This record gives sequence, C-alpha cells and structure tokens, in this order.
Amino acid sequence: MPKRNDIKTILLIGSGPIVIGQACEFDYSGTQAAKTLKELGYRVVLINSNPATIMTDPEFADRTYIEPITPEVINKIIKQENVDAILPTMGGQTALNVAMDMNEAGMLKGIEFLGATPEAIKKGEDRHLFNKAMIKIGMDLPKSANAYNLEEALKVAKEIGFPVISRASFTMAGGGSGIAYNMDEFKKLAEEGLDASPINEIEVMESLLGWKEYEMEVIRDKADNCIIVCSIENFDPMGVHTGDSITIAPALTLTDKEYQNMRDASFKILREVGVDTGGSNVQFSINPDTGRMIVIEMNPRVSRSSALASKATGYPIAKVATLLAVGFTLDEITNDITGTPASFEPVIDYIVTKLPRFTFEKFPMANSTLTTAMKSVGEAMAIGRTFKESFQKALCSLETDLIGFNPIKCDGEELVREIRRSHADRMLYVFEGLRRGMSVDAIFDLCKIDRWFLYQLEELALREKEMDIALLSDSTRLREVKSEGFSDEMIATVINGKEGLNLTENDIYNAREKMSVQLEYNEVDTCAAEFKALTPYLYSTTNITKLPHFDKLSDQTVPEPVEGKKVLVIGGGPNRIGQGIEFDYCCVHAAFALEDMGVKSIMYNCNPETVSTDYDTSDILYFE
Repeated sequence: MPKRNDIKTILLIGSGPIVIGQACEFDYSGTQAAKTLKELGYRVVLINSNPATIMTDPEFADRTYIEPITPEVINKIIKQENVDAILPTMGGQTALNVAMDMNEAGMLKGIEFLGATPEAIKKGEDRHLFNKAMIKIGMDLPKSANAYNLEEALKVAKEIGFPVISRASFTMAGGGSGIAYNMDEFKKLAEEGLDASPINEIEVMESLLGWKEYEMEVIRDKADNCIIVCSIENFDPMGVHTGDSITIAPALTLTDKEYQNMRDASFKILREVGVDTGGSNVQFSINPDTGRMIVIEMNPRVSRSSALASKATGYPIAKVATLLAVGFTLDEITNDITGTPASFEPVIDYIVTKLPRFTFEKFPMANSTLTTAMKSVGEAMAIGRTFKESFQKALCSLETDLIGFNPIKCDGEELVREIRRSHADRMLYVFEGLRRGMSVDAIFDLCKIDRWFLYQLEELALREKEMDIALLSDSTRLREVKSEGFSDEMIATVINGKEGLNLTENDIYNAREKMSVQLEYNEVDTCAAEFKALTPYLYSTTNITKLPHFDKLSDQTVPEPVEGKKVLVIGGGPNRIGQGIEFDYCCVHAAFALEDMGVKSIMYNCNPETVSTDYDTSDILYFE
C-alpha cells in the first residue's frame, strides 16, 4: 500500500541527553527517521534537548525544538504545530515514557501513535502485563511475581528463594535492577527498583545465572510479514546486562532447531504484544544443561541492539521501521544496499563482535563488578571472517592500549577470582588461564561462558605458543596467524618475548608484504553476496588462502575504486567520558561538506551507534 495521506505533520520525539544505556544510537535512529519522513513529503517536527546530535541540525526536520522533553512542552508544540501523529519509538525509553505519560493523562486525544500503539507499549514494558501475555501464548517464563511496595517484594523473595533478580518496569539500561544473594541486599535493591520505576513496579524472579542469553531483532509490517534482521548471542552468561556483555552476531552456539524455535517465538510475541509496524528486540535465555528456553523481555521500539544489528548486517532498520509506520509493507520497500525488497531476511557470511567500553579508571571507587544494571559508556564493533579474527579486531578497537589478548600479571588465586567475577577485563583473564594451561572445563565451571567460545580461545592460545621467528619466513603459517586476527604488534610482542628480540609492528608488516600476506576488503551486503551490493560498506580480513590475481577489475568481487578527489575521515571510535557524540557530529558534517565540494568521502570508524557509520553518510565506509 502507498504511504498514508491522512496525516500531514508528524512529531518525532528524541532521547534527550546522553546517559548510560541511551547514547548516540538514538541519534542514528532519529536522524534516519527524520530524513525518511521528510523525503516522503511529511512535515516533520522534532523535539530534542541534546545540542550535540545530528538530528537537531536544521536541515533534518521542518521545525526543530531544543526543549526539555516533558509532557507540558510537548503539549504546547502539538498545539502550535497542529501535529497529527507522534513517532515515539525512535527516541529510546525517554520518548516512550513521555508519550505514555501524556496518553494516560489524556493529553494526546486525536493524536495517533505511529510505530507502536499505547496498548502495545504498555504490554511490552509493564512486567505484569507482559508476563500475562506470554503465558497466554504458551511461552515459558522464569518463576516470578510483581511487587508494588517493599512489603510485597520481601514476601515474594522469601517464596522464590535466593539468589533472586529484581527488575524495575519502564526503565532503561537495567535501571533499578540487579541480583541479590540475601535479604539485606534484596531490601536495598527492591527500594531502588520501586523508586526507579515510574509506575513503582518491580518483578522479582528466580535467578538464571549461568544460562545463555540471546536477542532477536525483529521487524513486522501491518500485513503481518515478519523477518528476523539479526540474531545476537551474548558471550557472557546471564547476570550481565546485555549492554555490558560482549555480544556476537549471528548467534553461534544454537542448534538449528533452537534457532527456529526462537525465531517462531519472536514472531508470536510481536503479534501478541501488538507491535503492528516497525522493529522490536526480543530477549531469550536457554539453560545450557536442559535446553529449556524462556522469554526474558521485549522492547517495542528501536533499541541499542537495533543499531548494532543494523550495522552488523547493513540492513537499515530505523529507515525501514519508519516507512512501515506510515503505511508501507516490507515487500514495497527497497533495501538501498542491494536493491532487493526489504522483506528479504538478511544473511551474513562473516562474524561481528561488539565489545563494551568502560571508564572505571575515571571512578576508581566504583564497583567494577558487572550486574544487570548497565555500566558501560560506549562500544566498539569489529567484523571478521571468523570468530577469532572478529574478536581480536574488536579488542584492538577499544582504544584501551590492547593489541589483542594482552598478558595479565597475577598469581593463581587472583586469576581464578577474576575469571569467576564478571568485569570489564574478564576475557583477558579467561585467555590468561588458557595461556597458563587451565582446561576449558575448569574455566567453564568458573565463568559459565559457553564451551564453544572457550575452545576457540584455547586454539588462539595454542597458536600463540607456536609463534617464533621462523614464522616470518613461512607464508603459510603467517597467513594462518593473520587469518585468526592476531595484530602485527601482538605477533611482534610474542616473538620478542620468546626470542629476546626487539621486533616492531613495522617489521611484521614488512615481512607480510614480502610474502603477499595482505589484507583483503570484503563487503557488508545483507545477502552473503547473493546480489550485487550498491553501496561500498567494507571490512578488512586476511583470507586463509591467497586469493587469485585478477587481470580485469570486473572479475573481482570488491567494488570498483571511486574516481576523483577523495578524503579519508577518521572517526572517534567508541564513546567514552570526554569523547562522545559531539565528535561523530564533526565527522558527519565533514562528509557533508566534502559532498558539497564535489570531493568523495571515505569514513573510517568502529562505533556501531553512530550516524557516521550509516551506509548513506559517506561515499565509502570502512568499519575498522
């Protein structure tokens, strides 16, 4: 069906200031939404209070209000601008909460919700209503109960038994949530949760510590066409907020039967909750011993994971969700990257790793143990042909002086303690344990990270032990090492430690060049090369075998070089305290300015939350 013509002016609600759990990913989704609505001919009115965003630039909306995102201010804007509909699903929890507050106060009579109805939002966000909906469609849930005051919460905790997880309703980034191992811890946690929830509701549930956690990014249109954009698996077991967890896409340790069950369940959940158009995020957990699958929660909006899934697959989730919200169906929308219908489910032929960025060094007195309340301030994403390559590239992308799995200096007691504890550097301690000869089973018993991942890391540790000076004259061995993601600097460091040499990163690079062990660049195309990609979105990799030499460019799979003058724009990497969205703003405007000058822009960045890493911001994108 064509776009809706019964609405003229649409209010887009932004996410406000950057906070933990709500960062520049909503600038990405809001910018895409504003651009798309404007191209369709709608009059776009935007409210956001964050001046560092791309979306608040005058060219994106017809009318931009830099104002507090409050019901009173929004109500005045609606009357002033004669707004017909609001789109609250692109501005994170801030936009959803303010829209729901206004709806319940009767301030949105005659104003239509786009993307998700108030009923769907409430059913997805209210823990009690969500649980009832899941039971109705036969979904398995953890043993739990809701509480609305401290007395009720303490009674529920006694009935379930410790440890318990407490989750606050209508909050973001796990605000007011956590794990309690005794009554004293729970009392404090329950009070914080009841205070954090705008409806003073918490869910007290049985502990799922050690279970495997997954996310499904789902899109549905009004004709009930549903697709999975991307499956995402948490490297860390349950007990760590997904924003703080290392995540891998696509999911790697599911059987096909488990994946298909999860896919079918995701579609059932969207239908029952009532998300008729747009994207949602559904989270599951699986018991690694029994295979029991339970539903954790769903977000009836574009989320942090949506930005990651979009950059991981190349599928423009925010743009497609916006088009669906105004009447289009998936088969009517074209995927800009391949020119195919958006109803094609993405397929990827590479592995994506996201590592969270923490800044505990700024707050030395803070508790660095990771729980169900989010603590990271940014993230880096890397793409590789294998899990090993992708993971090691991601470590180098964090800009924390890592050159891979850096050695850890500690005694055996500290090693065991830090493998057991969830914290920012746990993967380094896990690898150090493997480096020192600890078995996969011993490490699994301590941290519950899936054995498949641990076996992959064990193979890297064994490869590291094999490295010596002879590696630099053996092209086959060097190619194997590079295909597993070892950086040149890491190779030099390992050889220096064994041989007492002073090799540098450049020495390894020169040795590789002499033997033609070079990086190749592959495309992110959403379809595993089934169709020709129309936009150059690239990542580097080292192929396990040397690629053939092509005499004609037309014989190659890589895109043709862009002619004319070109400028490389180097991005700001993962967000951190003191370096955030404002530098992405600069990168995006550099690309826009170069376009105005007739100069081709090449964007180089590793932050999946950003507008600069959108496929249509620059002429060429390198995700490195």
